[in-house]
Amino acid sequence: MALHEQCSGKTDEWYTPPHVFDAMGVEFDLDVASPGRDVVPWIPAEAHYTSSSLGVDRPWYGFVWMNPPFGGRNGLMPWLTKFFAHGNGVALVPDRTSAPWWQTYAPRADLMLFVAPKLKFIGANGLPGPSPAQGTALLAAGPRAVAALTNASRLGVLVKPVREAA
Repeated sequence: MALHEQCSGKTDEWYTPPHVFDAMGVEFDLDVASPGRDVVPWIPAEAHYTSSSLGVDRPWYGFVWMNPPFGGRNGLMPWLTKFFAHGNGVALVPDRTSAPWWQTYAPRADLMLFVAPKLKFIGANGLPGPSPAQGTALLAAGPRAVAALTNASRLGVLVKPVREAA
C-alpha cells in the first residue's frame, strides 16, 4: 500500500508562516483558532480565541482569520459551517478537492487562492517544519477577504468558484 499522505493526529500545532499575512496586507479583528498572541505575534489580529477557549463555540465578530485544526475526518466541517455563516474573513484549509467537506464548502467561497509551493508551517518550537503532504488553499468570504487574496495572488493561483444558477 502506498502512503499518499501522512496521517493526521500527531499534532495540530502548526502555525501559518508570517509571509502569508505580509502578502495579504490586512488586519483581522479576530483569530478564531489561535494558539495565542504570545505564540504567534506575527498574526495581525486584534483578538485571539485560543484552543482552550473553543473558538468554534464562541460568537465571532468582524473580519476573521481562521486556520482551524486540520486533524480528524470531517473535523473542519463545524469550523467551515461557522466561517461561511459568519461571511467575513479568510480561512486556510488543506486543498483536499475530492473530500466531501471540500465539495460542500469550497464553492461557497467568494475567491480561492491555491498556495504554491506548499507552505512550510511554523512548528510549536518556532521553526519551519517540513513540507506537508498536502497543499493548502485560502478561502475568502466577503469583499475584504477577496481584496486580501487578490493582494496575495503572488502566493499561488486565484480561482473564482462557479456557482450554479438558482
